[in-house]
Amino acid sequence: MVDVKFIYGVLAILYVSNTVTGKPPNIVFILTDDQDSEIGGMTPMVKTKRLIANKGMTFENMFVGTPVCCPSRSSIFTGKYLHNHLAINNSVEGNCSSPDFQRTQEINAFPVFMKQQGYSTFFAGKYLNDYGEDNTGGVQHVPPGWDSWVGLVGNSVYYNYNLSINGTRETHGSNYTEDYLTDVIHRRGMEFLGNQNDDKPFFMMLSTPACHEPWTSAPQYKDLFSDVVAQRTGSYNTHGKDKHWLIDQAITPIPNDTATYIDGIYRNRWRTLMSVDDMVEDVVNTLLKKFSLDNTYIFFSSDNGYHIGQFSMPMDKRNLYEFDVRVPLLVRGPGIRPRSLNKDNVLNIDFAATFMDLAGATIPDYIDGMSIVPLLHDNAKEPFRIHFLTEYHGESIQTNPGCAQYDNQGIAYCHTYAHCQCEDAWNNTFTCVRYNDGHQHYKYCEIADNDNFVEMYDLERDPYEFMNIAKTADPDLVNQLKTNLDQLSQCVGPSCHGNTKILKPNLLI
Repeated sequence: MVDVKFIYGVLAILYVSNTVTGKPPNIVFILTDDQDSEIGGMTPMVKTKRLIANKGMTFENMFVGTPVCCPSRSSIFTGKYLHNHLAINNSVEGNCSSPDFQRTQEINAFPVFMKQQGYSTFFAGKYLNDYGEDNTGGVQHVPPGWDSWVGLVGNSVYYNYNLSINGTRETHGSNYTEDYLTDVIHRRGMEFLGNQNDDKPFFMMLSTPACHEPWTSAPQYKDLFSDVVAQRTGSYNTHGKDKHWLIDQAITPIPNDTATYIDGIYRNRWRTLMSVDDMVEDVVNTLLKKFSLDNTYIFFSSDNGYHIGQFSMPMDKRNLYEFDVRVPLLVRGPGIRPRSLNKDNVLNIDFAATFMDLAGATIPDYIDGMSIVPLLHDNAKEPFRIHFLTEYHGESIQTNPGCAQYDNQGIAYCHTYAHCQCEDAWNNTFTCVRYNDGHQHYKYCEIADNDNFVEMYDLERDPYEFMNIAKTADPDLVNQLKTNLDQLSQCVGPSCHGNTKILKPNLLI
């Protein structure tokens, strides 16, 4: 009987031989916006699953270190946790695409290393939320490392936006055939691929607005999924028991008008992803025709997860729970077994190290993440990662339109359609450690509020995080996790790898 793993192990060795002889692989990275993996985010993407997942590896435990756009994207580009790159939220004041971020972090982001390794580099789509604004350098600022740059000014939209085309402003309106952003990214990517050849490796990143609000689909998809509603499983429409204030303020049961509204959001999120699915299909088919995919890796992932009704919260991200921190990761490429599944804990901080590794670059000591290349080729040493960090700094705004009762209350993102329920606050600031050694699987979180609230979950027994065991768990276990959290919250480089067991075996609650 043929040993499939042995065959793919040989292919992985051949891949390494190719890099040694001067033929590093091409790399394509497709990044979506706000696409979860816990509440059906991948369900509609039939083409992507067929062309990447079925032909490669699906990572079942892919997480983000921060469950919101700009900090997560900053981690992707720098390979660092939030406490090291210091982009703490989506505002310039929070260091998102700020001049300081550009001076201290952007200059050492992974594209710089790809360029140094001789790659032709291309970016199209959303970069960081405040990119291209007057106070962040304007459209003329092109982040270092990119040969071809098609950067969206500001946050995700589908129409009526500006792009920086290698430092020159290009304005788009509301004509579908000319301006729909996902399709513009698609077309620019195809133009880039059309100019590539086997003489030089390339790195192409396509960063789509889908499935971020305002959830505007292409017209041909506007009526799809008309019978679909948000998933009613897990913690949907369940009041969070013994959780910090932000979750406790949710209205349960979800009012009927709110439920109807968020069902529409759920459908529209899926509809926006249809254009991404089309783009993935075109990218894969073009690569097959032009390069045979013998030496090309394709990565597909998202910047953070999402919730729609979980713990009765209407819709957003920014929470410490599974639905907001888990995202898809699919990888196809040489030496990767088709339809393979990986259960290791991998993070968005691992992208930079992985791309550098594939390109043959030396990974600097200040990179917090690790290369997942050994996982792709089934030759990783055990364990890869046992414990890791999730961190977030809550935001607040002075004025909440339509919800004046929350003005100057340290609250943000209050939805008028949801009876003024709010999705963020200054005290939604937390650090969590996730620990999973194959025997014990815990999440321990400290919330920086007036109560110094603590949440802890046994994810082996309680995967939906219904029962906070912070006050009932073995004190020795709680103290070990607290110590681990304190250490990770200050880690830099290799000390962030989290691949050493730190809990006593079988210390059960």
